[in-house]
Amino acid sequence: MILKDRYINPFTDFGFKKLFGTEPNKDLLIDFLNQILPSKHQIKELSYTSNENLGNSIEDRKAIFDLYCTSEKGDKFIVEIQKAKQNYFKDRSIYYSTFPIQEQALKGDWDYKLSAVYTVGILDFVFDEDKDEKKVLHTVQLKDQAGSVFYDKLTYVYLEMPNFVKTESELETHFDKWMYVFKYLHKLNDIPPKLQEKIFRKLFKAAEIANFSKVEHVEYLNSLKSYRDLKNASDTSHEEGFIEGKIEGKIEGKIEGKIEEKIEIATAMLAENESIEKIIRYTGLTKEQIVNLRNNS
Repeated sequence: MILKDRYINPFTDFGFKKLFGTEPNKDLLIDFLNQILPSKHQIKELSYTSNENLGNSIEDRKAIFDLYCTSEKGDKFIVEIQKAKQNYFKDRSIYYSTFPIQEQALKGDWDYKLSAVYTVGILDFVFDEDKDEKKVLHTVQLKDQAGSVFYDKLTYVYLEMPNFVKTESELETHFDKWMYVFKYLHKLNDIPPKLQEKIFRKLFKAAEIANFSKVEHVEYLNSLKSYRDLKNASDTSHEEGFIEGKIEGKIEGKIEGKIEEKIEIATAMLAENESIEKIIRYTGLTKEQIVNLRNNS
């Protein structure tokens, strides 16, 4: 696959985690989250937490988040990129939010005081029930029958990106600028004048494909192919059930294709004379598999 794009697509798994899931780029995630959080939960610092949660017992279903982090105040944040419609995405959001709640339980005497939990979904689609609306940001909390917030420490934030239609000249707020980046980054050739700020200059530098190593380039190509396949399956179908079937099939195919992806990454690393130990860390392949790959290349 020959890439003509200068910058990565943040809706790919690799692109999203490259920009927001690494320690050097932690300030990008903080700046973005602060645009959608209330003033009382603004973040000054955060730490990444394992994005895999196995639950409390062997019977519990496993949850794997795109990003999971904790602020300096102890507030919990799950951040998910959703590339295509899923019948039960809201259900999944609720399910995911139970893990950071349960993990706050303390042994022994405990007064049940909880830190705030936020589940953020950045959606490359619009919910069916919102198709007649044009709102980008949806903030959801538990409310009583009078519409008053019953509990303000559990919040779901959904960004429906197809509803964002502002041009560069129409960007007014910092929030607008972040939405513009998410939607158009991979289509841009340079940093637009309205995004000439320190935080966005750093993001564009991190997103520039020409700066990637050979291994990163292979990883991104695989991630981009998965994203395009998934989008094409959704965009070319008009029957919702068929769409969901294709999506599930793509997910299964993606899992099966992981081995092939790991082999491509390992091959690229071997070409750069990386150590076998490092290749094991990056790919999860065994030493024997890597040695065989090197001998047969």
